[in-house]
Parts: sequence; structure tokens; C-alpha cells
Amino acid sequence: QVQLVESGGGLVQAGGSLRLSCAASGIIFSINTMGWYRRTPGKQRELVARITRGGTANYADFVKGRFTISRDNAKNSVYLQMNSLKPEDAGVYYCHGVNVLGNNYWGQGTQVTVSS
Repeated sequence: QVQLVESGGGLVQAGGSLRLSCAASGIIFSINTMGWYRRTPGKQRELVARITRGGTANYADFVKGRFTISRDNAKNSVYLQMNSLKPEDAGVYYCHGVNVLGNNYWGQGTQVTVSS
């Protein structure tokens, strides 16, 4: 099993920055891609960014140029640096991992609030 624990959410003013962290534990050697999803008011959960074990990253169009995903394989962690935050970025952000068998793992979510 794999456990994912997020941290770093909070309240920030529009234009500000936050850094989310996610630490994986358990049978982590099998985890390949890790990423961040979010659920914003009135929307389904959507992909924000993901990164492979080798460091290849993909971003949703709505965060390109503002958010940066990174990964530290030695620490079994993935990070999301969020800059130039907008009120519409507010929501619950979830860490996600998928292993080589295609099994999906989710963190419990961390709240991001952006005041205008």
C-alpha cells in the first residue's frame, strides 16, 4: 500500500504564492507518476500537473507559467510551487500517485484559499 500526505495549503492573497508538499510512504518503489489534482467550487476534480520518476512534467493549460511541479525521488516527495495565484485557483488540492500496475493512490487533500 501507499500513503500520500499533503501539506502546505492555506490562505493567500491574489498574486501570492504557496508551496504544496506531498510525502509518500509505504510500498513506494512502485510509484511512477506523481501529480496534483484539484477540486474547485462547481467543478470536477481536474489535473493540475504531473511528473514522472524521470522528471518529465505536464501541466494543465490554466497553470502553465504560474505553477511548477518538482519531485525528490530520494525523499519520495512531490512539490507544487504555485505563483501568481488567482481566486479561481482556490479549492482542495490532492496529491496523486500511480504505480507500475496502474493502481491509483490519493492523499486526503489540502485546502488552498485565495482572497481577492
